[in-house]
Amino acid sequence: MVDNLYKKILLSDRLALSKAITLIESTKLKDKDKSEKLIKKLYKKSGKSLRIGVSGPPGVGKSTFIETLGIFLTNKNYKVAVLAVDPSSKKSGGSILGDKTRMPELSVKKNAFIRPSPSGGELGGVARRTRESMILVEAAGYEIILIETVGVGQSETEVAEMVDIFLVLLQPSSGDELQGIKKGIIEMADLLVVNKEDEFKDEVLRTVADYKNALGLLKKNKNSLNKKVVKCSALNNTGIDEIWKIILNFKSLGNKKGWIKKKRSEQLIKWMWDDLQKSLFEKIKDNKKLVSEFDKLQKKVSKNIISPTEASKKILHHYIKNNKS
Repeated sequence: MVDNLYKKILLSDRLALSKAITLIESTKLKDKDKSEKLIKKLYKKSGKSLRIGVSGPPGVGKSTFIETLGIFLTNKNYKVAVLAVDPSSKKSGGSILGDKTRMPELSVKKNAFIRPSPSGGELGGVARRTRESMILVEAAGYEIILIETVGVGQSETEVAEMVDIFLVLLQPSSGDELQGIKKGIIEMADLLVVNKEDEFKDEVLRTVADYKNALGLLKKNKNSLNKKVVKCSALNNTGIDEIWKIILNFKSLGNKKGWIKKKRSEQLIKWMWDDLQKSLFEKIKDNKKLVSEFDKLQKKVSKNIISPTEASKKILHHYIKNNKS
């Protein structure tokens, strides 16, 4: 199965690519070994794409923007993959996997691949295996990867730490709303795009000016891209060409200065530690020999008998003691 998927992915077989992503997202133990083998085989074939993160609050028009940009790029003969992270409920485990419905025109393009992935209730809304999915689509020859996030909580940080260029879509505002925007979002973003110029032309111009002023107050970083603020109408397809030119300039300068290479190296190290943390958590949680001990500690924490910190240290101690050779 793994060898067959490997060969077909290298031939850009979209059905095989979908099956492979389903495999790496699977929580079944029998699938985990297969997915790890597949990632290992394809890893050296990845890394050649331009990775762009797209974030923004609900209702800002992320899906419309991504579809418009995606169509613009496929018309220029780029192969575009969209990894759209879908919000999942922690309680029900449900998610609304409707990205192909939300991007009907892009989904039928020969050079496009759209894959919604449930976030599994993870912090930041980023699917646990989004990074592995990136490896698969890159190995399949996709040159541009657009990662859409749910745009709530820590999702901006999660996405910013796995892409080359981070784009944040903004709502046009009357001016007062700017005070409520997190400074961290502005600092993380490489490109701020004020959408919906077709509906709110004056408000968009005012918002662009406000954000340009806000950027002027930030300390300049010599080792990163100069942030930009632009306007667009994703619905009317205006401003997309300018946005793409800015992205290409970012890419060219980032490669010339070595910023993108340095950024990716840092991301890989973070990926390693994140994966170790998750793997260790799973091993501890699934250790059948210690289940009763963990249950006792959970009850003590819930009754406020011991602190969560003390309980976590005890769990780690029990796990290490139980696994000594």
